[in-house]
Amino acid sequence: MDILVKIRLLFLGLLLVSCTGVWVFPLYSAAHTSAFLEVHFLDVGQGDAIFIETPDGVQVLIDGGPDNSVITQLAQHMSFFDRTIDMVVGTHPDKDHIGGLVDVLAQYDVPHILTTKKEHDTSVATAYTHAVADEKAQIHIARAGQEFALGASTTLRVLFPETDTTDMESNASSIVLQLVYGETEMLLTGDSPKRIEEYLVLTEGKGLQSDVLKVGHHGSRTSTSELFLEEVNPQYAVISTSANNRYGHPHLEVTDLLFNERVKTYSTAEEGTVTFLSNEKEVWRQQ
Repeated sequence: MDILVKIRLLFLGLLLVSCTGVWVFPLYSAAHTSAFLEVHFLDVGQGDAIFIETPDGVQVLIDGGPDNSVITQLAQHMSFFDRTIDMVVGTHPDKDHIGGLVDVLAQYDVPHILTTKKEHDTSVATAYTHAVADEKAQIHIARAGQEFALGASTTLRVLFPETDTTDMESNASSIVLQLVYGETEMLLTGDSPKRIEEYLVLTEGKGLQSDVLKVGHHGSRTSTSELFLEEVNPQYAVISTSANNRYGHPHLEVTDLLFNERVKTYSTAEEGTVTFLSNEKEVWRQQ
């Protein structure tokens, strides 16, 4: 096997620990390890795409933006010879989140897909559904309480949904995730509206506290309630959007709230891809 290709250790299998709901992924060998957790909020225009690489070399892509620009972005953070992404997450079936995942599934081997039962009758959503079926991946239906151990050091927690999302409005059905590495956390909210945020405040409380917040719905006023932001209490926030978009994102109410709460905020529209690193103790933005 080409030495430039990641060499997997013996496949450990997906072990469901019934008492904790923890799923354990196969680990990579020391052929590719890092001292840091890397989280890239990719510049895919008006949409979301978050690429994670753990210190153990496990890779996760959360959403894929509206089109195939995600492929170009991934090429900047993955080896040319790396044709596997361990897990792909489609938070909800809107084009600006899953449009690019169709191309991702066509070009990469993806052994695990995290999704919900929420469906759309749009052409993009239909194409994504077919791409998921063709991938022959292990499909995980997101439920609050699941924890995915990404290698030996990093955990991806599912905070929402806790029920079947079939009949929910699309944004409200978004998978909400918290990425935990040592003493650091990043909260990834999809397009969750305020009513879901406030529900999470009731169910998770202080457990929502995170160093980095991916601002919901591209900075729309429909998300990021004051109550939610106070509970999360982030040091940093990221708004994933395009410049001069037709929605007016981010809305002034949201950016003012983040400013007043002294949250250092970055936008992909202004910064391009925004990358954070963690050493288990603290998080900082990579320049």
